[in-house]
Amino acid sequence: MKYLLIFGIGLILTACSETNNDIQPLPYLGNHQIQGKDTIYHTITEFAFTNQDSNTVTNGTFKDKAYIADFFFTSCPTICPKVTKQMLRLYDKYEADDRILFLSHTIDTKRDTVGRLRHYANNLGVSSKKWHFVTGDKDEIYEIADDYMSIATEDPDAPGGFDHSGWLLLIDGQGRIRSFADGTDEEKVNRLMQDIDWMLEHLD
Repeated sequence: MKYLLIFGIGLILTACSETNNDIQPLPYLGNHQIQGKDTIYHTITEFAFTNQDSNTVTNGTFKDKAYIADFFFTSCPTICPKVTKQMLRLYDKYEADDRILFLSHTIDTKRDTVGRLRHYANNLGVSSKKWHFVTGDKDEIYEIADDYMSIATEDPDAPGGFDHSGWLLLIDGQGRIRSFADGTDEEKVNRLMQDIDWMLEHLD
């Protein structure tokens, strides 16, 4: 419920920004802490996963860079192909911009081996230096999905055996969530592109 509230606030902020011609500063999404006069913003917890080249990917991989994160699995029969199509749109637009990277976490760690992720990435024709497809400990991936305010869990009643959201999440250079979009909705991803453009001009 708290994540629905947070995203609801984000949607209101997005809607307000769309009433103006200029792109408004992006909010900091998540649960924050107040320490005196300072606000400690929600950040993605430290992680270490393995990508399609068998290299370790950590928070440090994305230090001082923006990145787009999502959760998927290669045998997904429902939303993943639509979300991946939109991720590819973003990849194609920003492929030459070294200020932004991409991070896709498999939630089917048993079947999505490093080799399978490499084959998947190769079929998409993407660079592993730009777009990391990662696997790791199942519980750690499910826990960090919660940190990204996304859903990732096994569900035998769900198509493909997993329940997951189709969010695309924009993370800034300090690991803070700044925007998101429904990865199955092209128009919403178009608006996310505007947020990405703003972010790339305001990286800190």
